[in-house]
Amino acid sequence: MSTSTSRPGRAFVALLVILIAGASVIFLQGTTKIRYGLDLQGGTSVVLQPRVDGTNGAVTAAAIDQAVSIIRQRVNSLGVAESEVVAQGSGINRQIVISVPGETGQRVVDLVGQTAELRFRQVLAVGSAVDAPAPAPAPSGSAAATPAPSGSKLTKSAPVLSDPSPASSATPEPIVTPNSTATPEAVANTPAAAVSDELSKKFAALDCTDEKNLVGGGDDPEQPLVTCDRDGTSRFVLGPAEVLGRQVRSASAAIDQQGTGGWFVTLNFNKEGTKKFGEITQRVVSLTPPQNQVAIVLDGLVVSAPRIIDAILGGQAQITGNFTQQEASDLANVLKYGSLPLAFDRGEVQQVSPTLGSDQLRAGVLAGALGLILVIIYSFFYYRALGIVTVGSLALAALLLWMSAVILGENLGFTLTLAGIAGAIVAIGITADSFIIYFERLRDEIRDGRSLRSAAESAWSRARRTIVISDAVSLIAAVLLFIFAIGGVRGFAFTLGLTTVIDLIIIFLFTKPLVTFLSRLPFFANGHPLSGLDTSKVVRGTAGGRQS
Repeated sequence: MSTSTSRPGRAFVALLVILIAGASVIFLQGTTKIRYGLDLQGGTSVVLQPRVDGTNGAVTAAAIDQAVSIIRQRVNSLGVAESEVVAQGSGINRQIVISVPGETGQRVVDLVGQTAELRFRQVLAVGSAVDAPAPAPAPSGSAAATPAPSGSKLTKSAPVLSDPSPASSATPEPIVTPNSTATPEAVANTPAAAVSDELSKKFAALDCTDEKNLVGGGDDPEQPLVTCDRDGTSRFVLGPAEVLGRQVRSASAAIDQQGTGGWFVTLNFNKEGTKKFGEITQRVVSLTPPQNQVAIVLDGLVVSAPRIIDAILGGQAQITGNFTQQEASDLANVLKYGSLPLAFDRGEVQQVSPTLGSDQLRAGVLAGALGLILVIIYSFFYYRALGIVTVGSLALAALLLWMSAVILGENLGFTLTLAGIAGAIVAIGITADSFIIYFERLRDEIRDGRSLRSAAESAWSRARRTIVISDAVSLIAAVLLFIFAIGGVRGFAFTLGLTTVIDLIIIFLFTKPLVTFLSRLPFFANGHPLSGLDTSKVVRGTAGGRQS
């Protein structure tokens, strides 16, 4: 830190850059509000009840605990949010309760509250939410599915599902046209492509504008399915499930860094899924639309129906389309955490009142303010004018904490709870401890006969290591607590870790450079009685101690 020692202006410039960058991010976000947790502002809650029927797995404590773990993973994958996922009750009456803070909690509940019976099915027919399709007659009493008529209202162009391998990407995307080698009879005789009269009647009767048809539910993977998409804008006739959610090994959202493809989703299958997914994509790639689409069905509703442009045999696939970042992330979470050991019926979604409320929030803020005031009073009483350093450092630390909470809340879903406020209050003591270590080292150097300017540097070289070690211990404790804890304790750990990092930034880029700057002023360098560094009193007090 020799640069900051001789040239404190550089440290001030670095701190100013950090502050300007944070302010710019907040300005671009368009919000200056901190998100509060479930205990302070309330949120949304939903109850999942295990479905007891012949097609569902046994409702055991182990199955419920596994479902809780998977749902909690989904919640955590959306960012640092003080959400609660707990199991209540016993036996077949055991339920899972999900509580999510904030006004945006409904989106999270909709995502994690899906029962997640994940299937991959071939699309046989697709149409608008109400209009019936016009399938052409097919031999043997069945009908070959065709695209919806041009007058039907369709969703945005179907996403594309392709093989991301270099060999595949080097090949131009095939133009989707009717395959001249596949006769209507061959398509109609394909088992997955047959649309019976019964399915056609169900399709004609299905109204996807009716909310009761958008609830979803269990579906038999061995039977065709007539259903809607999750937005209620399209309806589908789908073949039997050929790949299940448990055969997806991993999935993630990413953005095309080189082209203009925008956000996309990558997924990897296990050995069984690789084989089955390769078979379905190899079979449908040469078919006419919409039979060359494979629908991703979650809990009986279509999440996405990408068009197959390559036979995907390597177990890796890429879903591209006009995805936003949120849509790509949600779809990746569905694919990654889609397989629950049980099917659930979703109960009534309701708003939750704050469990602590504004009175407790004010009490927590008051406690923090009192602690801050006591630290300031102590600093001015004991260190006199040197207490200016303490006040300035604490003020900048508070500013950085506010900026961090606003930025992380908007981008990572960070929410401030009473436990988080407790972590911030504890951090006041950590920051004050850093000041005391440095100031006392400074006084020790003055007692040894050094000038203030020389003492500021030698004291820093001795105090720096102690401060870093102390903050490192706090940071390690916060990280371990965040990893192994759940619920509100994670909020405490995250805030404690964040404020510890901020303390290091302030002590290196503001506290030490400011002391170096003040040591050049005659008021402090000459040991004015009100400076807190009165050399004669410090030496006299030490001498008196020796005489005693």
